[in-house]
Order: sequence, then C-alpha cells, then structure tokens
Amino acid sequence: MSQVMPTLIHGAYLASTVLLILGLHNLRSPASAIGGNRLAALGMLVAVLATVFNSAILNLELILLGLIVGALIGSLAARFVQMTAMPKLVGLFNGFGGGASALVAIGEYGRLISTSAAPDLYTMLTILLGMFIGAVTLSGSLVAFGKLQGLVAGAPIMFRFQHVTHGLLMLVFLAGAGLVVQAPDTWGLFLALIGLAFVLGALFVLPIGSADMPVVISLLNACSGLAASATGFIVQNPLLIVAGALVGASGVILTQMMCTSMNRSLAHVLFGTFGTSGCTADTGRAQAEHVVRRVDVEEAAMMLAYARTVVIVPGYGMAVAQAQHAVYELAAQLKGHGVEVTYAIHPVAGRMPGHMNVLLAEANVAYTDLADMEVINPVFAHTDVVLVIGANDIVNPAARSDPQSPIYGMPILDVDKAHHTIVIKRSLNPGFAGIDNPLFYEKNTMMLFGDARTVVNGLSSEVKAL
Repeated sequence: MSQVMPTLIHGAYLASTVLLILGLHNLRSPASAIGGNRLAALGMLVAVLATVFNSAILNLELILLGLIVGALIGSLAARFVQMTAMPKLVGLFNGFGGGASALVAIGEYGRLISTSAAPDLYTMLTILLGMFIGAVTLSGSLVAFGKLQGLVAGAPIMFRFQHVTHGLLMLVFLAGAGLVVQAPDTWGLFLALIGLAFVLGALFVLPIGSADMPVVISLLNACSGLAASATGFIVQNPLLIVAGALVGASGVILTQMMCTSMNRSLAHVLFGTFGTSGCTADTGRAQAEHVVRRVDVEEAAMMLAYARTVVIVPGYGMAVAQAQHAVYELAAQLKGHGVEVTYAIHPVAGRMPGHMNVLLAEANVAYTDLADMEVINPVFAHTDVVLVIGANDIVNPAARSDPQSPIYGMPILDVDKAHHTIVIKRSLNPGFAGIDNPLFYEKNTMMLFGDARTVVNGLSSEVKAL
C-alpha cells in the first residue's frame, strides 16, 4: 500500500495537469470559456485532494481549515464583486498568490537551516528566487490595487534619480543574496532581503499610471505564476511547477496582447508616464473650440429604430453603470423593428481583455452577435448608426490621425466612419488616457449625456412605443 499511494498521487497530479491545460485551451473563446473554467476547477480539485492524501502532509486539520476559508472567500468574491472591480480583484489575488509563494520559500528556509545539514546551492537559489518574485508580486499587486481603488494616487509617482535608486537597490539585493548563499544561517540578513524585495515591488508599480494598471496586473499575474513554479522546485512538487509555468506563460501572452491592443511597448509601460488622469488645459481649449451636437432620447430612439444596421460599442461606462441588461433589452426592441444589431468589441474594452464579453454574456447576449475589432472595422463605413455606450479612448480617432497624441497608433474601433454616431456619456471628460476625443465634435456625431443605464432604458422605452 505504501508503494501504491505515491503512484496514485503522481497519477492524480498528471491528470490535474492535463485538465489545467485543457481548461486554459478552452478559455481562448467565449463560447468554450465556461467549460474551460470547469475543467480547470476540476483539475485544481484533483490536485488538492491528491495533496491532502499525501503522507508527507504534517497537519491535515490546518490544510482543511485553509481549504474551507479559501473556498468561502472565493465564493463570496465571485458572487458579490462587480465586474467593474475585476481588475482590482485579479490584482489582489495575484498578490495573494505571490505572498503564498514567498511564505513557502521563507518556511522552507527556516526548516532547512534548523537542521544540521547546510542547504546546497541549488536549494538556496530556488528559495531566494521564490521569495524575491513572491514578495515583489505581493507588494506590487497591493500598490496596483490601491491605485485602482483610489487609495493611492492614480498618476505616476516619480522622484529624482528613480531608476538609479531602483538599480542600486537591486544590486544590494543581489549582494545580500550572495552572502546568504555563502552563509545560509543568517536569519537577520534573510529578513532584510525580504523587506528589500517588498520595497522593490512597490517602487516598481508606483511610477506607472492607473491607465496602465491592467497591463501591470497581467504582468504581475505572470510573476505570481513564476513564483509558484519556483516554489514547486523548492518543495519538489511537479504539479506546482507545471501550473506555475502555465500561469506565467499565459500571463506573459496576455500582457503582450494588451500592449499590442494599446500600441504600447512593455518597456514604455514600465518606464513611461502615460496614464496620468485628469483633464488638461489643452483638453479644455479643444472642447471650447469645437461644437458639440446634442440629441435627446426621443430623437435618438427614432434614428435607431428606423436604421437598417446598428452597431453597439460597449465601454467602461456601460460596465460602471451596470447597463448590460438594459442594452440587451434595447437590442431586442431594435431587432423587433427589423434592425440588424451587432456588438463591436475592442480587445481591452472595460480595461481588461474579455471584460465586455463576460458582461454581455451575463445579459444573455448571443456570442454570434459579438464582433471583434478586425471583423467589425470594415463594416462601420456601411453602418447606419453606431451607438457608443461609455467608451472613450478605444473610439478616439486621434489614435489614427494625430502623430502627437500619446495613443497614436493604438488600434481603435473606426466608429467615426459610420453614417451616424450616437455617444452616450455623462460628460465630455477624457478617458483613462486623459486626452480629448475629436469624435465628440465630428459632424456625424451626436452626444446623448446621462447615466448609461438610465439613458438606454429610456431609448428602449421610446423604441418600444414607436
């Protein structure tokens, strides 16, 4: 029996790995994402059960308590956290993952130096790597959460000789790590390295503006995976190594996708200052020099109801107002009038990839009604009316026409090419990029000011009455 159990545990780990890979593969499409999520959850359940039955476990009661508390927190978060808060929640969970990896590394260091045998070079390097990446991920994620939550200033926080300071601190850490490797039984120096890694993580995120936080969160997600993988090497758990590598690789791919969608290099995100929030003086002058054409709910409803084709562009404003159900009802009313309705989805609409897809799926919008940017952009020139709901930077034509704009070159939805564009916004305030949007002053653009859910409900009622 003692020989059979390890074989069963390794078999369960292998099955869990396969389920995690299949789950990640299915997340590539909204249509298969739900099934992929379930496969990944099943894989994690198999992994947890296999670990619980591992004879090397010393405190089964404590593990079960952790499982219950963790499952309770996860369930409450999934049920009550709004979709608009997902970037914050993901950032916080990344930090927890990094913190857990750092704690494992610290615990293993304490266990090893308490024994008579000195740790070998490989073991010490993996411990230091897991501790460093985990601590950096934890503190960086906490700062990112604070910026998105408004607890920390969203604008980049800069100081003189910042990059030099970062470099010197990193050199100090490397020197200290070298000393710990040479003399492992130095708790004081090891604790100092933990604090230094924590400071480096915070300093890494503070200079980045809140507009770039989604990219940073994706990068920190990759870091949490690398920390978990390093922890797998520390405790010699093959599943943890593979799962951490999967998270790390997918996080890097997601980061690259977001940078591409924003036409930003990762180096520019990490060392630039794009993302300063607020309306600048130039923006105020631009608004004063242009004419805004307003439209009321009744007129907008008539334009939509008597159009042949309507494209709806959801944005962060729709997510904040929780207007997705109202949008679905409006689309249903328009389809009842014989209007062809399509949803145009920008890759980073809502400040996270897939954010809009999830929101619309929550409102029972059919996947077949969703169109990616590459598919829908050629269609705009032949569209009667485009209804932009709370989107800003992702429909800003300055990205196409103004080389001086900080978002120049960023792929956008070409809504300005449609016959008519109706924009629902609370005001003319700029988006996350903090710049003015020329779309609002185009001759074929009409502004419909107000809360997205209230306005869309009004449009639906008016269309229904026609």
